[in-house]
Amino acid sequence: LFLVLGSVTVIGPASMDIYLPGLPQLARDLGASASLSQLTVTMFLIGLALGQFLAGPLSDVHGRRRPLIAGMAAFTVASLVCALAPNVYALGAMRLVQGTMAATGLAVGRAVVRDLYSGAAAARYLSRLMLITGLGPIVAPLVGGQILRFTSWRGAFVAIALLGLVLVITTARLLPETHPLDRRRVAGLGETGRAFARLLADRSFVGFTLISGFGGGAAIGYVAGSSFVLEDVYGASPQVFSLLFGMNALFLVLGSQINAHLVERLSVRRLLGFGLAMMVIAGIGLLAVVPFRGGGLLVVMPPLTLLIFSW
Repeated sequence: LFLVLGSVTVIGPASMDIYLPGLPQLARDLGASASLSQLTVTMFLIGLALGQFLAGPLSDVHGRRRPLIAGMAAFTVASLVCALAPNVYALGAMRLVQGTMAATGLAVGRAVVRDLYSGAAAARYLSRLMLITGLGPIVAPLVGGQILRFTSWRGAFVAIALLGLVLVITTARLLPETHPLDRRRVAGLGETGRAFARLLADRSFVGFTLISGFGGGAAIGYVAGSSFVLEDVYGASPQVFSLLFGMNALFLVLGSQINAHLVERLSVRRLLGFGLAMMVIAGIGLLAVVPFRGGGLLVVMPPLTLLIFSW
C-alpha cells in the first residue's frame, strides 16, 4: 500500500519535472517564447488544482479504486497526445487535461491515508510518503536530461505515458478499497457544494490552506523558472541542471523525514512556524543575491535549496 500510494502521488510532480531540462529546447522547437513555454507548466498546475475538486468528491461517492484507475488511464492517453502536440498552444491545452487526470493520484492517495490514519499519525505517514514522492523531483529531471541525449522533449512525454500505464496496472492489482459503502456520500453537485461551504466556513481549514498554497506557490515558482534561469542565465547544461534540481529534491526528502521525526516530539504548529520562517529567510536571501551574478551557481543555489528544504 505504501508503494502504491507513493507512486500515484508522485505521478504529478514527476510528469511536471521530467521535461523541465528540455523547456528551452521545447521553446525553440515550437517557436515559442520562454514565457509561453513556462505556461505549459502553469496549465498543468491549474489542472492539478482543479482536478482535485473532481477526484475528491468522486472518490467519496464511488470509492477510491475506480476513480483512481480511470484517472490514471486518462492520464496515460493525455501524455501520449502531449508528445504529438504540433504547437505550444495545443501542448498547453493537453497539459491542462494531463494535470487534471494526475490530480486523481494526489486527491485519492491522500484520501486513502485519511481513511486509515488521523492526527499526528496521518502527518507522520504523509511525511514518510515523501521518501517515494521525493524521488519524483530527484529522478525525473535526471531521466529527462538523459532522454535529451537521445531524443527530444517529446520522448519525455512518451516516458511519462509508459509510467502512467504501469500505474494503471499496479493500482488495479494492488490497491485495496479503503472507503466502504456505508461511509460513501450521495452523488450530486448540491451535496458537494454544501461540503465545500462547510470547509470554507472553517477558519482553521482556510488558514492552513492559504499557508499550504502560498508555500507551494513559492516552490512552484522555482520549479517553473529554474531551468531558464540556471541554463540561460547561469550557463548550466541540461544535465547539470538535472543534477542541481535532483539535489534540491533530495533536500525536500530530507526535510520531510526530519519533520516526520520531530512531529512526535514537538507540536505541529511549532514545526509549521519554524518551516515558514525559514522559507521567508530563503526568499529574502534569494532576492538579495540574484543581482550579483558574478558568484554564479554557488551564490544562487543555497537560498533555493533552503527554500525547498523548508517547504
